[in-house]
Amino acid sequence: MLALTLAACGTGGRVEQGSLDNGRQVFGAKCGGCHTLEAAGTTSEIGPNLDASFAQARSEGFDESSIRDIVAGQIREPGQYATGDARDELKANMPPDEGTGWHRHEANFQIVIMVKGWARFMYEDKETLVEAGDVVHQRPGIRHYLFDYSPDMEYLEIVSPADFKSVDVEPAAAVPPATPWE
Repeated sequence: MLALTLAACGTGGRVEQGSLDNGRQVFGAKCGGCHTLEAAGTTSEIGPNLDASFAQARSEGFDESSIRDIVAGQIREPGQYATGDARDELKANMPPDEGTGWHRHEANFQIVIMVKGWARFMYEDKETLVEAGDVVHQRPGIRHYLFDYSPDMEYLEIVSPADFKSVDVEPAAAVPPATPWE
């Protein structure tokens, strides 16, 4: 089964439990100005409605634990993920200060389709520039790092299986600095 993914890189690890009251308070203070989330009592329309973010994934039978892992990564690294505008695309919404970190995916198949802008990846020890119109096959298990991208970057990832895992790995090489946004 192939699926378009909203968040593929750097999911940040498993979340087992937390404080619901603390979560509401932190979300309201840090995220509620942009996002709707009924459980936190926020109703902003600037960013995506988070109550609806995983409706399709749930309807297709995704594990709740996978969704929790993705959300944990989005909280830790919000600039690396989709902005939620109803298209299954990843978009740049903050400068690439730290990138995704070195990781690999436990997937059988993955391609990146650059829709707009550009991104620089490290694939093992090789720097790769991916520009609008490019399609890149990421071979299974390759160590990689998305470390730089343009402010207008948008890309699609197609991955199988849809509930793949991201695994942090040791660095394969030194990573060049990101291009500062002006």
